[in-house]
Amino acid sequence: MNDNKDHARDTARDDVRGDLRDDVRNGTREDVREDMRDDVRGRVDALVAVGRPAEARAVARTALADDGPEAGLFLALARAHMAEDDDDHDDAAERVFREGLDAFPDDIGLLAGYAELCTHSDSMDRPGRHARGPVLLARLREIAPESAELKRAEAAGSSVSTNARNSASVNRVQSFDAARAFAEAPTPQAAADQAAQWAAAAPRDLRLAVLAETTAALAATGRTWFRLLLCRGVEYRFATGLVVAVLIVLRITVLPAIPYGMAAGVGLLLGLPFLGLRRLLRAARERAADRIAASASASASASEAAPRAEAGDGADAGGDAEARGDDEAAVGGDRPGAPELPPVPRVTRREYAFAGAGLALLFAVGGTAYAASLEYPRYDIVAHDTFRGLQGFDLREEFDPFRAVSDGELNDSTARVYAAADAAPDAAAEYLVAVTTGDFHEMRESFVDDDRIFPAVTDQDGVVHESWQAETGPHGAWMRCIRYTEAGTGTPRAMCVWGDKGSIGMVLFTAADENHDVVEETARSVGTAFLRPAAD
Repeated sequence: MNDNKDHARDTARDDVRGDLRDDVRNGTREDVREDMRDDVRGRVDALVAVGRPAEARAVARTALADDGPEAGLFLALARAHMAEDDDDHDDAAERVFREGLDAFPDDIGLLAGYAELCTHSDSMDRPGRHARGPVLLARLREIAPESAELKRAEAAGSSVSTNARNSASVNRVQSFDAARAFAEAPTPQAAADQAAQWAAAAPRDLRLAVLAETTAALAATGRTWFRLLLCRGVEYRFATGLVVAVLIVLRITVLPAIPYGMAAGVGLLLGLPFLGLRRLLRAARERAADRIAASASASASASEAAPRAEAGDGADAGGDAEARGDDEAAVGGDRPGAPELPPVPRVTRREYAFAGAGLALLFAVGGTAYAASLEYPRYDIVAHDTFRGLQGFDLREEFDPFRAVSDGELNDSTARVYAAADAAPDAAAEYLVAVTTGDFHEMRESFVDDDRIFPAVTDQDGVVHESWQAETGPHGAWMRCIRYTEAGTGTPRAMCVWGDKGSIGMVLFTAADENHDVVEETARSVGTAFLRPAAD
């Protein structure tokens, strides 16, 4: 009798143990399945982050087909479509969001992702989709008023996209995050250490990986200048623009000898440090992408091993859990401690302020250039009937040296020759003077040097002996002189031409002396006699 009781008790005990083993086994399998789903979602996000959205979509679809509908997988698949930045893929993403919300109508991740898609869509090309954004945001405010998903969705319209294919946005996000990290940390190395801890806690987050690689590179010895450019790039660009603007204003106003190329060269030279910073940031992004790709590969290997671990019996449940924990450690599954970085604004207040200052600077330079174009020296022409005892004869009907000057620029002009009153009709004139006044604000020294004002002396006119750039002409104008022998008479001649922003002149005279100073002084004295500053 006692033996029967003992046998019944042992049988009941074995049944209870069997039920417990079944419960443990079932619970373990559910845990494994949930871990696998988390791993798939993380792997999909990692593949999107490193620019492999097609592969990410394949992984997400396979998981949905094998394990059935799951909100996180729908969201991951939709984001893999959105990463293509293409109208057709945006349409596909919308279909995925709708399918996911049909199955999980109150999932805040799907609602927020769909709201972001709608907010970023063009109101002209996709008016219906764009109009659904506020409706989705209102629903989010009802069910999750304080959630991070709602804040991210609300900021979608005013923040830049972190799409890996949008290089401008990625560079802005990278610079913004690194500058914020350095500003909040006591030392550059502390910022790098903090970013490394965050990246280790969320090894499949590309943005945190980029931040860790960027701060580590910039915290290195000798990178102080790059950190300054990163954190104060707007101010540096404004200072560069200010220097260039000052050089341009000086060129326009008081230092016309400064070439505009100098201002452009200074601007390029001051902008060169940004090339080094851009290379450093690009290298950091590449290292971060390699890290995420390695994490995705390790995650794929762990996922392949998980079904084999699940096939073990219930007695190995503890071993399964332990192995699963080891796999998560190897893959680097997300752990608490990594913050969700805030959205990056399209334009900050500081950038608005410096943009306004830049526009003001641009208007100042433009205003100065316009004022300089209106402010040119005014002269009056004194047309002498006799000059230095010689009789003057008007040449304007027979000889017009200013035919190349447009009527809109020219105010007044004269052209005369001077010879002795009793000279023979075929005698060579002692002086030929041609002067004009007007608005010649485009005048440059090169115009005088390369014969843009007057035609060059040809072999038919005479034999040129020398040509040189003279000292300043009448009233500080640019001047060039030549010496030649007149073809018809064999008379040694000199000719000097000058020009400034208010006058153009030419004087031709007999000059047997080869002294440059004498030739230049004669030309200046003649020009001053025929041209005087206008009375105010």
